[in-house]
Amino acid sequence: MRHAPFRQTREVSSPFLYFADDRLSTAELSAACLDGHLVGLGDAYIPADAVETAALRAGSLRGILRDTLAATHVSAAWIHGATHAPPARHTVQRAVPRRLHHVHGLRLVYRDLAVDPADLLSIGGVLVTTLVRTLADVARVDDSEHLAAAEALATSRPGLADDAIRWVEAHGRLPNKRSALVLLRTLARRGEGGQDDVTR
Repeated sequence: MRHAPFRQTREVSSPFLYFADDRLSTAELSAACLDGHLVGLGDAYIPADAVETAALRAGSLRGILRDTLAATHVSAAWIHGATHAPPARHTVQRAVPRRLHHVHGLRLVYRDLAVDPADLLSIGGVLVTTLVRTLADVARVDDSEHLAAAEALATSRPGLADDAIRWVEAHGRLPNKRSALVLLRTLARRGEGGQDDVTR
């Protein structure tokens, strides 16, 4: 079953997000952090007593993602709450049909292949891959950061690993498909009460 694209699941924007040179200058934001009034979140700041939500995490990347990119892989896993801290480099992917020619930055890992709209959610005013797509993506990357994200995502919702298996199986030829399916099946068995060790 395909879902409508760009499902809105959180508020579009938040008054709790502060960006440099938006409402406050960089110096003012730094002073507010030193005074304990603000804390950093992604590429923005929030009040120290604010509850960190998916919408705030996503919205903090508004300057990176804009209307043309989606957060994917570990960046999406962080937004969904599966990791405690954002990655050092955000993984983004094209979310529009047209090719993008000027996506660059030392803090970005950019994939030019467009994400299927059915695999996207709108959270905090930006586009993020769904939980299923995010798990399918991180399961196909062989390093400890992606493995930790896969394990955390799989335990965040019963049956998610099974849904990711079906997603991977339905999408033809994919990089690292075989190893991803091995991992996802192990995570699915663990969710059913198995004690499999997750290894690569």
